[in-house]
Amino acid sequence: MKKSILSLALCALLSSHLAWADPLVIAHRGASGYLPEHTMESTTLAFALGADFIEQDVVISKDGVPVVLHDIHLDTVTDVAAKFPQRMRDDGRFYALDFTLAELKTLTVHERSTTEGKQVFKQRYQGNAQFSIATFEEQIELISQLNRQFGKNIGFYPEIKSPAWHREQGVDISKIVMKTLRKHDLDDSEKAIYVQCFDYAELKRLRHELGAKVKLIQLLGENDWGESPTDYDELRTPEKLKELAAVAQGIGPWIPQLVNMQTMQPTGLVKRAHEAGLDVHPYTFRQDALPQGISSQQALDLLFKQLKVDGLFTDFTDTVVNYVNAQAQ
Repeated sequence: MKKSILSLALCALLSSHLAWADPLVIAHRGASGYLPEHTMESTTLAFALGADFIEQDVVISKDGVPVVLHDIHLDTVTDVAAKFPQRMRDDGRFYALDFTLAELKTLTVHERSTTEGKQVFKQRYQGNAQFSIATFEEQIELISQLNRQFGKNIGFYPEIKSPAWHREQGVDISKIVMKTLRKHDLDDSEKAIYVQCFDYAELKRLRHELGAKVKLIQLLGENDWGESPTDYDELRTPEKLKELAAVAQGIGPWIPQLVNMQTMQPTGLVKRAHEAGLDVHPYTFRQDALPQGISSQQALDLLFKQLKVDGLFTDFTDTVVNYVNAQAQ
């Protein structure tokens, strides 16, 4: 679609927006637009750039330690293939669960690459510094200490990754995560923390079986992604959203589930979620991966002013913080 048509569609959508309300800026894997994702350095930069919450994707090591990695694999974000070539599974992938924490700490974290070794976002960090894998507790400590020293209350936003897969491997990741949160007095609905998961059955288990008091967010993927056994098409219906509201405080949808990317017209999901009493925190705003003909300003106007999302995951914390602050003036 031509830029002029997209711009007209956006202008029409934004012509009658309501009063501004400050949404949450959620640093997606830290300041991952600038530094390798989920590292302590990326987390520190996200804090400095003014994020309201910082995300920690959690997986488990061989010796049962929760570590912060975007998924269960190591090969696209570390040099594991060079250091431990013999530890590859039959599918050609390297899994965090096959390595002890001490072994994981020997790995160097780099900018995300494809399985063929090409950097996914070509203009992002291109150096060879010695970034390392962080544990979940190390990130909790880092953010907590920065909060203490700067008088802030920047929140945590952990994701429990692939719980069904972990259980198939004999590991109950949800129990481990909840034990860690309780150790740090974070299983509290009043604290600045959300726990997110793609698996609806696991979200219900967290609330009902494991007694989680923390705020919960249901992530929404597409059924063909294979993220979990959850039927995401069904979960986006008014009936299921109402049912979900008895368990969770909100949803974390993929942005194209909120707006048709060809016409820029809303799908109605935000409205249905709000009617069910759920907050909406979509993912992921990337200023270096916007649809052709759409500027950062237009994309953020659409998300915040027209769709009225309650928060936004972003790789570029500063861009969204600056936008939110400008609108509040």
